[in-house]
Amino acid sequence: MARPPLVVGSAPIPNGGGTLSLLQDGDDFVIRIEGGPGLALMSTRMHGSEDALGKLACERIAGRAQPRVLIGGLGMGFTLAAALEALGPRASVVVAELVPGVVEWNRGPLGEKSGMPLTDPRTEVRLVDVAKVIKTEPAGFDAILLDVDNGPDGLTQRRNDWLYTPAGLQVAHEALRPAGVLAIWSAAADEAFAKRVGKAGFEVEQVQVYAHGKRGTRHTLWFGTKRTRASRPASPAGARAPAAKAAAPAAVPGGASRAPRRAR
Repeated sequence: MARPPLVVGSAPIPNGGGTLSLLQDGDDFVIRIEGGPGLALMSTRMHGSEDALGKLACERIAGRAQPRVLIGGLGMGFTLAAALEALGPRASVVVAELVPGVVEWNRGPLGEKSGMPLTDPRTEVRLVDVAKVIKTEPAGFDAILLDVDNGPDGLTQRRNDWLYTPAGLQVAHEALRPAGVLAIWSAAADEAFAKRVGKAGFEVEQVQVYAHGKRGTRHTLWFGTKRTRASRPASPAGARAPAAKAAAPAAVPGGASRAPRRAR
């Protein structure tokens, strides 16, 4: 009989947001939010879409002289690891993580699953809400990667909703350098949200990626390339924003398959 997962740590979410638990399940780790059904937020068994978020976003800006990247949400470190692999030695990556315990877990055995990316000298970790970083550093980044909650339909922190509003997307636009990239992870496609990103001043590409291997659960990534104000098309009143360009599902290596991730 298989042993039940072992709870190896817990961490409070600031501002009364609940508690996260780290569980070890055999050779793998799971982070879940306590209370209610105890939803599993992420697992080392399934991280293909996190890999894709970091890789595909940073490949778009890797050729710049000294690219600077902001990642909202450390999670299990897979997005950070993929971003660092795609970037050169002169790049720098700022990770904004709200929960101190998540950072500590990634400095221990959990971090070994993603290759200990926090030890990379190009990495800077800030214990802060990613929204605060975006608001205070205009033209500060070549790419901003958001893997917060469940994407536009967040479950763990309702205040994260601001990131995906027209106001939040506009601030993200201002925090990017010319032709910068805004990359967003989501558990599901959302055509209305893709149009909202376009209206905020981005050329939008929507990519479906497998959570593991080449079949099963798929997650959605949006990549918005910043348009300059001069290049934004003039639209008559009431005109619709252009729909996002959709790409075929991408297969990115991950761990063994499991039930779909429900939140971030």
